[in-house]
Amino acid sequence: MKTLIRPLWIAGAAALSLAACNQTAPPAPGSASVTPSSFRMPEGTGCAGEVARYRAVMDNDLAMGHVNHSVYGRVSREIDQASSACAAGRDAEAIRMIRAAKSRYGYS
Repeated sequence: MKTLIRPLWIAGAAALSLAACNQTAPPAPGSASVTPSSFRMPEGTGCAGEVARYRAVMDNDLAMGHVNHSVYGRVSREIDQASSACAAGRDAEAIRMIRAAKSRYGYS
């Protein structure tokens, strides 16, 4: 009887360890969604292009659940300020503002 129990115990332990390898972790929050194939990064040059691209990325990240509403609101206000600077002809300042916001929120 002892000789039968040991092989069964080893086989059971091996089966459990292999079963654990086949388990998949649930997707991270917000990563279950994928950017739609229709998404196109805005074109353009200078500060207007920088503002439009960052706004598109943030809008997409909000829609996909990669950023929460409070962070999106803060970033959106910073993008609006950069857009105002751009519209006022302060291109270099607007681009600096966008780059600073990207860096602050991990989009560098």
